Amino acid sequence: MVTDRQIPDWLRRQYPFTPRVHRTAAGARLSYLDEGPRSDEAVLMLHGNPTWSYFYRHLVTAIAPRARCIVPDHIGMGLSDKPADYAYTLATRIDDVLGLVESLGLRRIHLVVHDWGGAIGFGVAARISSRIGRLVVLNTAAFRSDRIPLRIALCRQRSLGTWLVRRLNGFAGPAVRMAMHRRALSAEERRGYLFPYDSWDNRVAVDAFVKDIPLRASDVSYSTLHEVEKALPTFRGHPVSVVWGGRDFCFNDHFLERWKQFLPEARVTRLADVGHYVLDDAGAEAIELCRSALFPENA
Repeated sequence: MVTDRQIPDWLRRQYPFTPRVHRTAAGARLSYLDEGPRSDEAVLMLHGNPTWSYFYRHLVTAIAPRARCIVPDHIGMGLSDKPADYAYTLATRIDDVLGLVESLGLRRIHLVVHDWGGAIGFGVAARISSRIGRLVVLNTAAFRSDRIPLRIALCRQRSLGTWLVRRLNGFAGPAVRMAMHRRALSAEERRGYLFPYDSWDNRVAVDAFVKDIPLRASDVSYSTLHEVEKALPTFRGHPVSVVWGGRDFCFNDHFLERWKQFLPEARVTRLADVGHYVLDDAGAEAIELCRSALFPENA
């Protein structure tokens, strides 16, 4: 685990936060941000693969002056522990985040989700639905689908995929370019995204996340994702905003149309020329859309 003192100066300039530590039920150290005024109401931001809480750095900076922001790094990701033998499954991810929420005594939660954060976040929300307020959905899914880009399917292969992802950094490395469209990440931004994933050992969960993609009923997390999907109608009465990058190579407009079916009252903003890393690619435009969705009274 990378501690606050071990964050290099070049990264701290982009990520000016003080991470905290939560112990999961399995004993792993989960790093998370807790920024903004102390309250039992918070904005919970959940990242996916191969990002980390760094993905939300600009949104935290924009929101923390007025609201508490909780942003965990999933186990194996970001600054959290990266154990070789952890149960890297969707069910464990949901339990880990729910454990953090309960440890902080949060009684009202507004949710922002991206990539794997969608399935994890809506899995958490389904179990504490009475505490969930506003929801912001970035390019993600929380329902079953058998669609997967060929390049990700290749990384999902047991032996070859692990060699590509862990030995050659063939998932996190290409993502810093493939996940952008309107602009390119700067060298320092690419360095920030890749900072936690600098070795075979430190890419264990990047690989595990890919392997855990549930495509068929025989996959470990398929039934968990099905339960998450079945709970989606629960949130039709909630204020939901979808901020969608229209040039995402993975979560394309097929997934956006599925979201419209599950949550037909959602407010949808499609940014036609924006890629998967929507908060970086669209910059201030996406940040403002998220901020106004979370705090419409100040929009």
